[in-house]
Amino acid sequence: MKKQRIKDLIAKEIEAIQNIPVDGAILDAVELIYKQVHEKNGKVVVSGMGKAGQIGVNIAMTLSSTGTTAVFIHPAEAQHGDLGVIQKNDVIFAISNSGKTREIIELEYLAKRLHPEIKFIILTGNMDTELVQKADITLFTGGPEEICPLGLTPTTSTTVMSIAGDILVVLLMEKIGFTKAEYAKRHHSGYLGQKAKEE
Repeated sequence: MKKQRIKDLIAKEIEAIQNIPVDGAILDAVELIYKQVHEKNGKVVVSGMGKAGQIGVNIAMTLSSTGTTAVFIHPAEAQHGDLGVIQKNDVIFAISNSGKTREIIELEYLAKRLHPEIKFIILTGNMDTELVQKADITLFTGGPEEICPLGLTPTTSTTVMSIAGDILVVLLMEKIGFTKAEYAKRHHSGYLGQKAKEE
């Protein structure tokens, strides 16, 4: 019974991944990021609260290690001076499963007050929000139900967010022709650093 329960939970996570909409929006995101970062020397500014923020940290660091400059900014800390890291050619990549996270809504407003033309991408599980209406590009996760027995704890939602981030990273690596040699320059130490240096 317990093993079957585990299999059922895995199956629900897999189903959620398979139901991520393939609508071309992520290709638009790749093109926008390429233009802002690789042509205009901007960066990706990733942001999110709570569990979504942890996913955001991973996306930002993975982008940076694969040739697309990115930083993570905590949306609450942004209101206490960190907003200054945002520059006019950057693109904000905000993550909010509900699309209603107050700090993300405020970040969008404050960033555009600082740089009115700044580009804004939202990764969300809810298409019916004001935040989506203000975004230049919306990446929709499909809004899967959480496998948490309470239906509350970010579980399935963070899984699909991670997958969306992985796809974005891989497509950008392909877009810029990122090589093993370039990877090695950014990842000097550890097992991966050693693997990257192997001929």
